[in-house]
Amino acid sequence: MRVLILGGTNQTGPFLVKRLHALGHQITVFHRGKHEAELPTGVNHLHGDMANPPLELRRLAPDVVVHMWALTPAHAAAFVNCFRGAAGRAVVISSCDVYRAYGRLQRLEPGPPDPVPLTEDAPLRESRYPYRGKTNARSDDMDTYDKILVEQAVRAHVDLPATILRFPAVYGPNDSHRFGPWLQQMDAGITELKLQDRFAQWRWTHGFVEDVAEAVVLAVTNPRAAGRNYNVGESETPTWAERIEELGRAAGWKGRVLRVAAAELPESQRNPADFSHQLLIGTSRIRAELGYTEVVPREEAWQRTIEWERRAP
Repeated sequence: MRVLILGGTNQTGPFLVKRLHALGHQITVFHRGKHEAELPTGVNHLHGDMANPPLELRRLAPDVVVHMWALTPAHAAAFVNCFRGAAGRAVVISSCDVYRAYGRLQRLEPGPPDPVPLTEDAPLRESRYPYRGKTNARSDDMDTYDKILVEQAVRAHVDLPATILRFPAVYGPNDSHRFGPWLQQMDAGITELKLQDRFAQWRWTHGFVEDVAEAVVLAVTNPRAAGRNYNVGESETPTWAERIEELGRAAGWKGRVLRVAAAELPESQRNPADFSHQLLIGTSRIRAELGYTEVVPREEAWQRTIEWERRAP
């Protein structure tokens, strides 16, 4: 197949590209040039504006086009306008922050906890633009970021059948240093890590970067995925305290995790989220329909994450 990937050079993308190339597909990567990854010989590179992909890309006539970085409804509209009628299918990366549980976790909207695990049919957020005004936004587009609106824009056009993949918290090499601060404390010899009690018992589904990439591979290579939404993530989600303890064991740390009341922590370390709302994501649909399973053992995933964190600036 001819596969065009928008993005594909930062975190999940290189694993996706290498796997598809190894399967014998013809791959073109279109990206901003901000990150250059070491990709297999024979993969075509094109640079440009991912927010407004040029219509010249239509001439590639991809069997499948993958958008790794559609953050806003404007991104999604430009993507659909470029490829509808030119590409056979689309795979678009979304996020599990579309669920109502995320809006309630962040106190963006009121209500009781939703039942978990959150399936693909769980209620979506009623609030919009969940990162608007955040001072630590990872992109200039975060004021208009909303994956619900991205999904709606993509789904509005039947002439570009699309698979929506709702990603979990992705960790591993080139992540946003999700576990860096914890690992730094462990490596510094701190023997007691204090966690806010409600946070310690909270569950948030994660996925190792190469495992998550494998979900995209399956969506690209399986035509039955067209028109479907899939959650992606680990099969078992530990509490946050259990996850940090896992990290500690993998790092050779001999300390312990303490669960304490928020009042016992410095104000700067207190998290105001409502941790009664679990982000425990159900992934049975993609496992049953596409045969998804993790390709990296959990212990190896931790070791590769730790090795990268210790090398990274």
